[in-house]
Amino acid sequence: MAQFVVTDQGFTLAMSKWERLGSLHGDLEIPWQHVDSISHVEDLWVQLRGVRAPGTGIPGVIMLGTTRSRGGKDFCAVYKHRPGVVIELKNEFFARLLVTTNEILETPTRKT
Repeated sequence: MAQFVVTDQGFTLAMSKWERLGSLHGDLEIPWQHVDSISHVEDLWVQLRGVRAPGTGIPGVIMLGTTRSRGGKDFCAVYKHRPGVVIELKNEFFARLLVTTNEILETPTRKT
């Protein structure tokens, strides 16, 4: 299952070799300044939008890869109706990242 590797500058969405193969995409590196919001949801599956292209999908079971909709392109690593995070992005190729995880991901607080 995909995992977040967090640093002060941003995070990497590190995927297993099977996830990279199924999503037809490599690991994603996102700087914190490109994160607009992070939402933790109980059922990530209901947050999916658009059509999968490219990637792997079995309805209700797995969605790996890119989904395309009027709202833009989303990157998905979603498994069943499990909890996860929706990360809204700005100035990135993807509009959102949807990742099944039990991890709590938060933007770091900046000291001024």
